[in-house]
Amino acid sequence: MFKKILVALDGSELSDQVVETLQQLHLRSDAKIIIAHVIANLGADPDVAVDRPQADTETIPHQQLDRLQTYQASLPCKSELEIVTGDPAEEIVRLANIHQVNLVVIGSRGLTGLNRILKGSVSGQVVEEAPCSVLVVKPK
Repeated sequence: MFKKILVALDGSELSDQVVETLQQLHLRSDAKIIIAHVIANLGADPDVAVDRPQADTETIPHQQLDRLQTYQASLPCKSELEIVTGDPAEEIVRLANIHQVNLVVIGSRGLTGLNRILKGSVSGQVVEEAPCSVLVVKPK
């Protein structure tokens, strides 16, 4: 059913749950998973080109890169790692379009009320703007 899946991981404890949920989907052997990690660029320059290249793996802590590679190694099918810089929701949607995925899997921080208004909801924005279905994993 799902041939290409984009999995958004942010390095938080919720990332473990997102990967566990993904492994429960019983993916086809010919499926492909793109693990996306966005380095938030809150003071982004509006003049930067829209089609940004991949971020250099040197821009994230070595421990975090190791964790992403461990997640990648645990997957039951082909996968690749995409590390980009920018607004998390926009970059996840952009990668979903570029890779023409059938599903996005993303965690939800579970923010409510004023925190949700002030900090925004990455998962909510992805649900609204993604070109495909989105599976939102809530914290336990």
